[in-house]
Amino acid sequence: MTEPLLQRKWIGVAQLRLNKAVRQQYMSLPQGERVQVTYIWIDGSGEGLRNKTRTLDVEPQTIDDIPEWNFDGSSTYQAEGSNSDMYLVPVRMFRDPFNQDPNKLVLCEVLKYNRLPAETNHRMNCNKVMEEVKEHVIWFGMEQEYTLLGIDGHPYSWPTNGFPGPQGPYYCGVGADKAFGRDIVECHYKACLYAGVNIYGSNAEVMPSQWEYQVGPCEGIEMGDQLWVSRFLLHRVCEDFGVVATLDPKPMTGNWNGAGCHTNVSTKLMREEGGLEFIEQAIEKLGKRHKEHIRMYDPRGGKDNVRRLTGHHETASIHDFSAGVANRVASIRIPRQVGQEKKGYFEDRRPSANCDPYAVTKAIAYTCLLHSEDREESEEENIPAM
Repeated sequence: MTEPLLQRKWIGVAQLRLNKAVRQQYMSLPQGERVQVTYIWIDGSGEGLRNKTRTLDVEPQTIDDIPEWNFDGSSTYQAEGSNSDMYLVPVRMFRDPFNQDPNKLVLCEVLKYNRLPAETNHRMNCNKVMEEVKEHVIWFGMEQEYTLLGIDGHPYSWPTNGFPGPQGPYYCGVGADKAFGRDIVECHYKACLYAGVNIYGSNAEVMPSQWEYQVGPCEGIEMGDQLWVSRFLLHRVCEDFGVVATLDPKPMTGNWNGAGCHTNVSTKLMREEGGLEFIEQAIEKLGKRHKEHIRMYDPRGGKDNVRRLTGHHETASIHDFSAGVANRVASIRIPRQVGQEKKGYFEDRRPSANCDPYAVTKAIAYTCLLHSEDREESEEENIPAM
C-alpha cells in the first residue's frame, strides 16, 4: 500500500474513533446570547471549500450584520506568503445544521489585498450578468451528482479487490445490495432543509455509490450561492461519517457512468404560453457557442469533461452539439412534457459535477440573453484556452 493511501486510511480510522456521544455532551451546553458564525469560501483550486468560525455578540438578522473577515491566502492556493491576507466578504447567510440555532453559516466572496476579486471568485462577474438580465426572471435548477468514496479513495461499499455487478439495478434502487450510503444522503437532505437550501429532491444514480440531489428553482445569482452551500453541507456530513464525496466527473474508468451537474434553465417568456419558441431560440444560440461553453463547464477549461462527455453513458460527445426532446444523449434535452405543452424549460447536460455554478449560470445567461456579434471579440479574450 502506497504512503498516501496508508495516510488516508489512518485518517479514516482516527475519525471513526471520535465518540459522537461525548461530542453531544458539549454541543448541548448553553451559549448565552453569543453565536458562532462559520465563514465559507471557495479556495484557489476553484473546487475546494474552506471554512473557519468566529463569535458574534448577538445573533445576526441579515447579511449586513456579519462583518468582513480575513484569512491566510498562502495556505489556500490564493496568495504568496509575502502578501497573503485575503478578505472574506459575506454574501448569503444560512442556518447552521451542525451547531443549530442561533448559529449561522455564511457564504463569502474572496477579495485580494487590493479589493479585486480572487482568481476563483467568479461570483462577482456572474452577479453583474444576472443584474443585466434581471427583467427576464431567469430560473435555474442544478442536478448535483457525486460519488461516495472510502478514505482510501475506493468507491464506498465496493468490493476491496473487485467490482460490484454491472450497472442496471442501482438507479433509484432500494436494498443493501443496491443503495450504498443512503444514511449520508438522507442526513444531507435534512441538513439542507434546516439550513434553508432550496433542495428539490434526491435519488440514487446509475453507478453504485453515486447519488444525485437537485437544488432549485433559484433565480439569478442565488443558484450559485445555494449550490455551493449545499456542497459544503455534503462534505461536512460525509466528514461525520468518515466518508469522502467526490465531484470528479469520471471517478471510475471503464463501463461506469460519469458525474455531471445538469442545469435546467427557463426565463419568464419560456414559462408562458408559446414559450417553446424562446427555448428553441436559446438552444440555437447555445449551439453557436458550444466550444466556449465547454471551456466554462469544468474548472480546467474542458479537460475534466473530456473524460465524461464521450458520447457514451448517457452523454453527448464533447466535440459535437445536439438537442432533442427527451434525449439523454444530447447536449441539450427538452423534457417531453415541455415539448407537449409548448412551454417550460430546457436542460443543459454538459456541465461537469465539479463545475463552478457561477461560471455555468453566467455563461448560459450571457449567451441566451445578452450575447451579440458586437460583444463577441471582447468576450473571447476572457475565455481560457483548452
